[in-house]
Amino acid sequence: MSRPHDTGNVYTQMLRTAWLQAARTLANTECAMAAHGHFHWNELLTPEVEQAKQFYRDTIGWSFEPMPMDDGATYWVAQIGKEPVAGIFPTNRPDFAGVPVSWMSYLSVDNVDTRVRKAVNGGAKLMRPIFDVPNVGRIAILTEPGGAGIGWITPVACAEAA
Repeated sequence: MSRPHDTGNVYTQMLRTAWLQAARTLANTECAMAAHGHFHWNELLTPEVEQAKQFYRDTIGWSFEPMPMDDGATYWVAQIGKEPVAGIFPTNRPDFAGVPVSWMSYLSVDNVDTRVRKAVNGGAKLMRPIFDVPNVGRIAILTEPGGAGIGWITPVACAEAA
């Protein structure tokens, strides 16, 4: 069984696909959500997508838009009205065996490369190489010194607007 941090290439590929799909929905709100240090996006990692969708539909009132991924899986963008508020990333595939059910948060940062160097010097671990998602941004997946996972993103649209 592979460990979660060993799925770098596959996970990075899937994440890139998911972000590309979600970018179409997020395009109108990306800069408003992107101030440095603020949470930019949250994504539920779960093998039980339908259960999660039902729970958040019934308790929060979210609706969901499907976003097909290259591997045939579906990434789900949660919405309030037409506003995207979160994503659901399916982990019910062999490449994600052992990935715990959890929320993954992404912080907007002004410069991913600079901030990651500072984070690593401060005790964080880079889980996979920093990667770019065209028309979305530059993304890093880290564990902070306490062990919590966190994503950092410098959104393209906001970086170009600055």
